[in-house]
Amino acid sequence: MRIGVISDTHGLLRPEALAALTGADHILHAGDVGDPDILTRLKAIAPVTAIQGNIDEHGKCSFLPPIEIIELAGATFYMLHDGNQLDLDPIAAGFSVVISGHSHKPSIDWRKGILYFNPGSAGPRRFHLPISIGVIDIDGNTLRPAIIPLLPKA
Repeated sequence: MRIGVISDTHGLLRPEALAALTGADHILHAGDVGDPDILTRLKAIAPVTAIQGNIDEHGKCSFLPPIEIIELAGATFYMLHDGNQLDLDPIAAGFSVVISGHSHKPSIDWRKGILYFNPGSAGPRRFHLPISIGVIDIDGNTLRPAIIPLLPKA
């Protein structure tokens, strides 16, 4: 199973992001969506699970939940926008993956067998940070995360 992970679109869904997510079996949006039409366009590719980010707390995307838990291919994903606000023990909760966004900095980090994954920002460029999405391939009990750059670095 291939999970596409996108975050911080801030109302901008780039054609490069759509192309990179094509073929995903499920898409996770880690917040700061900015426009519900983005979710509609992503749903044309695969089912979508999305949470709100700080810019979504009020306005057109305020209907999104602040956190989400979803099981995909035997892996349990915990989604929150700002990973610094994680207030539980993922091991005790039985989570396999913690998905976050907010920082606009892509990262793949393994801690005590838990994958902490931030796909970076797919929306407007912030400072000199990359524009990227992520994918997590699940094969049995193996998680294979990857960051996919969408544009060259600024």
